[in-house]
Amino acid sequence: MDTSYFDSFIETLGREALNQIQLRKFQLALEQVLRGNAFYRRKFAEAGLHDAAEIRTFDDFRRLPFTLKAELSDDQAAHPPYGTNLTFERSRYTRIHQTSGTTGRPLLWLDTDESWQWWLRCWAAVYRAAGVGADDRVFFAFSFGPFIGFWSAFEAARHVGALAVPGGGMSSYQRAKAIQAHGITVLVCTPTYAMHLAEVAEQEGIDIAGGSVRTTIHAGEPGASLPATKQRIERAWG
Repeated sequence: MDTSYFDSFIETLGREALNQIQLRKFQLALEQVLRGNAFYRRKFAEAGLHDAAEIRTFDDFRRLPFTLKAELSDDQAAHPPYGTNLTFERSRYTRIHQTSGTTGRPLLWLDTDESWQWWLRCWAAVYRAAGVGADDRVFFAFSFGPFIGFWSAFEAARHVGALAVPGGGMSSYQRAKAIQAHGITVLVCTPTYAMHLAEVAEQEGIDIAGGSVRTTIHAGEPGASLPATKQRIERAWG
């Protein structure tokens, strides 16, 4: 079995076949949204869309209006606490998170168990692509608060058999010591925090570059996609 894939069927599918699966799944999702989601039913009606069957090709996506964060925030303010952007009865939802609120009122977001499991599978695919498996100890350097952060990444580690080590409620020094103590092999955090954590470790005399971490995985910011930032992280963590 090729362990570089989490779902080898989907991840190796040809583009045309994948497009057909994606389009059909979108049509099914759109049917549910039009049936149960008042926010999008109203928004799509204003754009002249009333039936999922009207979206037959990817070119038809041009008929779908953009959604701005401000629209979702205004909807929640007008219909507290969760707004009208809910496709199912409230009892179907099992998770709630919120945006950081740095630019205004925090936006609340609910997930059903199905949508949450989908998210975990996405992270499992990331882990497999990064070569993470049962022999790894993965450290999650984030607050574990109501912000989504890396909650999904933390729970998804079990899908590849890895040991998930939480780093919430710690100072940067304590996290650096925990990474050393547990023999952490994979670090998951934002790219800027990876650089900051390495700086703190150096100041405290903790050898991060020569330590056990062999892979860092980043999200939440675009930095890890920038060559200069990527090189700084690679140099700092060895």
